[in-house]
Amino acid sequence: MVYAIVRAGGRQEKVSVGDHVTMNRVPGGVGSTLELPALLLVDGEKITTAAKDLANVKVTAEKLEDLRGPKIVIQKFKNKTGYKKRQGHRQELSKVKITSIA
Repeated sequence: MVYAIVRAGGRQEKVSVGDHVTMNRVPGGVGSTLELPALLLVDGEKITTAAKDLANVKVTAEKLEDLRGPKIVIQKFKNKTGYKKRQGHRQELSKVKITSIA
């Protein structure tokens, strides 16, 4: 089984061909291709970790859609002072499909 550990939007993800990965928003339209930098490659029994060998590894992905994550509510409160603050956040995400590891 061939899989790779790639850097995807500030995180590391274990991917193989055909996987769907949700990552931070990447520029480009739906259907565009992007290349993810590989940090480790496992090809059957062979494991590649050397930086010069990983420079030749290409992990390509196709962008499927743009979406937004769940709403996160941030609340701050200080007792006896009347201070209350409430704000929300929704992370912008992209869903990609891994098309090849070469």
